[in-house]
Amino acid sequence: MRNFIIKTLSTFFYIGYLPLIPGTFASMGGLLIFCLIKGALVPHLFFTLLLIALGFFISGRAERLFGKKDARCIVIDEVGGMLLGLLFIPYDLKLALIAFLLFRIFDALKPYPAGTLQKLKGSLGVMSDDIVAAFYTNIVLQFVLRLVSLKAS
Repeated sequence: MRNFIIKTLSTFFYIGYLPLIPGTFASMGGLLIFCLIKGALVPHLFFTLLLIALGFFISGRAERLFGKKDARCIVIDEVGGMLLGLLFIPYDLKLALIAFLLFRIFDALKPYPAGTLQKLKGSLGVMSDDIVAAFYTNIVLQFVLRLVSLKAS
């Protein structure tokens, strides 16, 4: 039963088993959660913290279960990361899609320190690179929002 729960959560309800780009589909899962809660801060914060905490708790165990470092099917990090990247961003579908693209780019490129952190063992290695990608995504979006706000005034 424990292994079933670890597999179910770490693959975000089996999205991680999709044959092509499971991380992208998992990021879409995070985007869907964002769209469903429509920018409501408390639920957004709740789901973000819940998924990141669960990711840290189970992803190292999932690695051992799958027998591979940061196994491709472990995607809870992408879901939590996507939500983190959208934290404190106003609900707007265009912004959400830009955030999705930025997050996927940062997750793929692994700019410093993401690439280094990914080499860490266990849950830290699985989760850290996506958290960095989420922070970079959020920083870019916050900067753009402020820049647009300045031009509008």
